[in-house]
Amino acid sequence: MQFIDKVTIKLKAGNGGNGLVAFRREKYNPFGGPMGGDGGDGGSIVFKVDTNKSTLLDLRFSKMIKAANGCDGKSNNMYGESSDDVIVKVPLGTIVKDLKDGSIIADLNELDAEAVICKGGRGGKGNRHFATSRNSVPEKAQLGESGEEKEVEVELKLLADVGLVGFPSVGKSTLLSVVSKAKPEIADYPFTTLVPQLGMVKVGDSSFVMADLPGLIKGASQGKGLGHEFLKHIERCRIILHVIDMSGEYRDPLEDYVTINNELKEYPGNLDLRPQIVLANKMDGDMAADNLKRFKEAYPDVEVFETITIINEGLEPVLYKVKELLKDTPAFPLYDQNKLEEKVVYTFTPEKEFEIVNEGNGIFRIESEKIERLFARINLKNEDQALRFSRTLSKMKVDEALREKGCKDGDRVFIKDYSFEFIDGDDEY
Repeated sequence: MQFIDKVTIKLKAGNGGNGLVAFRREKYNPFGGPMGGDGGDGGSIVFKVDTNKSTLLDLRFSKMIKAANGCDGKSNNMYGESSDDVIVKVPLGTIVKDLKDGSIIADLNELDAEAVICKGGRGGKGNRHFATSRNSVPEKAQLGESGEEKEVEVELKLLADVGLVGFPSVGKSTLLSVVSKAKPEIADYPFTTLVPQLGMVKVGDSSFVMADLPGLIKGASQGKGLGHEFLKHIERCRIILHVIDMSGEYRDPLEDYVTINNELKEYPGNLDLRPQIVLANKMDGDMAADNLKRFKEAYPDVEVFETITIINEGLEPVLYKVKELLKDTPAFPLYDQNKLEEKVVYTFTPEKEFEIVNEGNGIFRIESEKIERLFARINLKNEDQALRFSRTLSKMKVDEALREKGCKDGDRVFIKDYSFEFIDGDDEY
């Protein structure tokens, strides 16, 4: 299966159904009251974790995901049918980011987690809601609300407890295959592993998830050798298992140790703060003993575990050390709280009602999500609804704000793609 860990996709939730203008008509009651039903709600788009998925391949060729609109209201006070939500199944560890402002919409890092990414529009109210003592037969109904529309980046960051790092061909894949049931490709040449591999490791009465990542090279933190594509999968790991080829067959193990740690430090994810276990692999090599002696002399405070992964020698102490560390190592925060573009915001922020933009040449634009939502729910062909919308803008003091920006009688005022003439003195648009 092709491993895809990042896709960009457009989402469109369903619009709400329109309310209906209808009246009760019976043989002996020809002047019955309003009986228009409400429109149904549009379907939302919901992302949900599916543990059977390990890639975003299903979304790779989807240009847009749309939810169905709600049905219009019916006569006899019958509601229009609401549309079902569209459930998008994604792997555990998926992040959804709004491309408009870079904000994190959802971080699906728990089993059975789900999040509404685009909310469906509410159905409009039928004319029965607008009956008053002065107008018992209202001939107006509310249009359905537009569903949310977004372009998002969906990114998978693997959820593993332990991440294997090291240069290519140091024995990471062999280690994973020996301690778990994972079956990564193994061969005696560099870059055998091209995509991350996960395996479940059982130690005594506990277990943890281990991730084998493609081998790193110098400059990986700057993106060399697809470094960014793979280092991001370590961000969720609580412990790093640093595998070193102590035989020195391809490179100097001391230089490898320094290079890998420098890449972890330079990558903007605080990877160097995670507990690290150093594994001296391929201790059956001719130069392994001498290289290990040099390593311990250079780094006397670093605990080193000697192993020969291909024959499962020396791995048991490593696994129990991992088990011990996991008990006392909490999950690391994925986002820097000082970077607003990488922060999930849970606090309530009051919505700014509107903003007036003077585009010059007598053209002004009203920018406001609230006003745009209200505007989308009126029928401009209905004089009563248009007048009511105009009065709403006046109560919000939009007319005063337009005058302050230099708007004069006869100037054009835009709401989205609709143009209105500003009539000074009457608060009409």
